[in-house]
Amino acid sequence: MGLEIGIEWLTLIMFGSLLALLMAGLPLAFVTGGLACVFLFILGDAQALNIVPSRIFPLMTNYQLSAIPLFIFMAAMLERAGIINDMFDVIYKVLGSVKGGLASATIIASTILAAMVGVIGAAVVTMGIIALPAMLKRGYDPKIAMGSIMAGGTLGILIPPSILAIIYAVVAEQSVGELFIGAVIPGLMLSGLYILYVTVRCYINPDLGPPIPVAERISGREKVRLMGNMSAPLVLIVVVLGVIFTGVATPVEAAGIGTFGAFIVAAIHRKLDWYTIREACTTTLKASAMVIWIMFGATIFVGLYVLEGGQQFVQDSLAATGLGPWGILILMQILLIILGMFLDWVGILLLCVPIFVPIIKALGAQAFGLDDPADLVLWFGVLYLVNMQMSFLSPPFGYALFYLRGVAPPEIPMTDIFKAALPFLFLQIVGLTICMLFPQVITWLPRLVYG
Repeated sequence: MGLEIGIEWLTLIMFGSLLALLMAGLPLAFVTGGLACVFLFILGDAQALNIVPSRIFPLMTNYQLSAIPLFIFMAAMLERAGIINDMFDVIYKVLGSVKGGLASATIIASTILAAMVGVIGAAVVTMGIIALPAMLKRGYDPKIAMGSIMAGGTLGILIPPSILAIIYAVVAEQSVGELFIGAVIPGLMLSGLYILYVTVRCYINPDLGPPIPVAERISGREKVRLMGNMSAPLVLIVVVLGVIFTGVATPVEAAGIGTFGAFIVAAIHRKLDWYTIREACTTTLKASAMVIWIMFGATIFVGLYVLEGGQQFVQDSLAATGLGPWGILILMQILLIILGMFLDWVGILLLCVPIFVPIIKALGAQAFGLDDPADLVLWFGVLYLVNMQMSFLSPPFGYALFYLRGVAPPEIPMTDIFKAALPFLFLQIVGLTICMLFPQVITWLPRLVYG
């Protein structure tokens, strides 16, 4: 055997070097995978490196994960076909006469977008390109405008079909369908909180978000006609989520249906050509490869840590704090929020969930006032998804902040983008608290569907 290092020191060295290398700006996938191989060799011998293929192989052959490239492709096709622009246009004209209507329209469009696109970056960038200029031109307060785009964009992680939920389900060995359904109400609740906040602020101070001028408003009949244009993509969403919720198809099959449907929708909108398909394929390849590589690297890293007794160490450390089950749960959420400031969501998922889920299971459903152990894992899973939304908005490294920086006008300082995110970050904390205090928000719908 190689060196013997105490688990306390090992924890410090492994996670310390991980943070140091990430701060240096190296990509997460190669940092976790590379460090894991280095430590495997130091702690063991050449034989110990056999862990690497044995950890990666189950992921490579996992059927559930094939939904990821399919959902990304479906999103890329719809985006290339210009559906998203049309959709914002429709909602924007329908809600234009309300104070703060454009900001609400942005959030509603992002919510619908989230049901098509499981990827955050796409939603924030697209809305930043379409909605931000539209709002600034109408004299909206830049902070309200940018905040609603970033907050709306992060819903993609929660509202099904979310890619994060698929990976979580694979790592925590849980049903993807249940997790999707459990996330619906929290997702809509957060979306509602954002809209409420924007509307109230704009009614108190109409200068923040003035309604669009009367000359640009449209009649009721026009509104109905515009809604008709949106029918194809909306039918697609209803079909994809419908077959998952009714249990007719697994999420992977639903993703297949969605991908096929995306071709049809693109054809209806006369945007189906080789260029569109090739671009969508390239996007899919890049996004899927990134996610899967991070999974490979992180799973080896955590596998090694658990093997060296890390799981037990974390469990004992949490027990030693003397906190009850609720204290431990809150501590976990705080840890996730802090990690969310520095790491990206796939990394946090693969570093924390394999260690946290067994601890939560060990505490038992009774400790949190739940009747069913299955409810417990589902509840924790959705809490995790709600929490991960915050990582996109939390300074200093929230992804949404930087996605928006890329498309916002240069004269808007970065500090304004940070400030724009804060009220919505607070609303996410409110949402997370509601989901923690009232687990029924999460468990009610899956129970209804699955009985």
